[in-house]
Amino acid sequence: MLTEIPSPPFKESKRAVRLFTMLKKAGADSVWIDKVGNVIALKKGKKGKGCVVLDAHTDTVFPDGTDVKVKIKGDTLFAPGIGDDTRGMVMVVSVLRAMTVAKIKTQADILFVGTVSEEGLGDLRGVKQLFTSESRKIDSWISIDGGDLGRVNTMGLGSYRYRITFKGPGGHSWGAYGMANPQHALGSAIHYFSKDADKFTKYGARSSFNVGRISGGTSVNSIAFESWMEVDMRSEMPENLDQMDGILKKSVQKALEEHNAMKRRGPDLTVDIVKIGDRPSGELPETLPLIQRAMASVTFFGETPKITRGSTNSNIPISKGIPAVTLGRGGRSGNAHALNEWWLNIKGDMSIQSALLTLIAEAGIVKP
Repeated sequence: MLTEIPSPPFKESKRAVRLFTMLKKAGADSVWIDKVGNVIALKKGKKGKGCVVLDAHTDTVFPDGTDVKVKIKGDTLFAPGIGDDTRGMVMVVSVLRAMTVAKIKTQADILFVGTVSEEGLGDLRGVKQLFTSESRKIDSWISIDGGDLGRVNTMGLGSYRYRITFKGPGGHSWGAYGMANPQHALGSAIHYFSKDADKFTKYGARSSFNVGRISGGTSVNSIAFESWMEVDMRSEMPENLDQMDGILKKSVQKALEEHNAMKRRGPDLTVDIVKIGDRPSGELPETLPLIQRAMASVTFFGETPKITRGSTNSNIPISKGIPAVTLGRGGRSGNAHALNEWWLNIKGDMSIQSALLTLIAEAGIVKP
């Protein structure tokens, strides 16, 4: 039902309304939607001094118009977003419902949260809002996002994202020939960047780069007046990310100067470099009580804990030194971010139980 409500980044409101109703029905003491669209449900603790969050994100990577109808083949569910992260949202609701039915009380307050804009250009907008002065102080953070039972993500994979736009006067491909061409400059920038970034990423901490989108021009026989690309860079180490950032900007400047020098007439090209994404990296020690509790819970359910690094909502609290983990949503799944994404309910109940156990251990269970 949730999967079939379209929810691209910045357009999560319809799904948020449905999640609001589900969390209220599941037994929250209060539910509200904050200024950016996060759905937040409070389960009050006995003492109410601490605050633990259980989170899943409400958005998917798929744009408006995508067919999100769930198709069932045998015992497998197929649909864009069926796993990432609609399954996570279901786990958040299920844990709250289980606590209500079993009358489980905790020492600390618990916030059950559906965050907006985790994916793509959303740039963790929802979780960033929760760590501003406008929101309540959070002491521990647990996200549900990706992976099988056993995933314990304690390391944030940092990333920078840019939109690079070359601009020029444009004109007819024959009549205005000799004008500086933004498309040609963009091509050179991609060439220089991919060549130098490839050398850089072969050694040291694992890093990656990708030109994900390019666009520009109006017709085959017109010199473009604008040409742009969107670039994603990731690294395990902040220092490496900063060095790749420098490689990108140097490549863009080299292409700009080269193509302005090549032009035969008309004004120079200009370039705009806009950062559209900034996900901080960081690592937490496995000795933290929250991480130990998550590992113990996974072990209790017969799995070996797998400490991982990823780009999730936990990046923000991890970068601030706040105890945080991202747990797997369980079952079996594949083809995330693809139209043929699927999810299969193999021992999916165990992941819900493991998340519940981790949460109440961290929040401090009140004995009957």
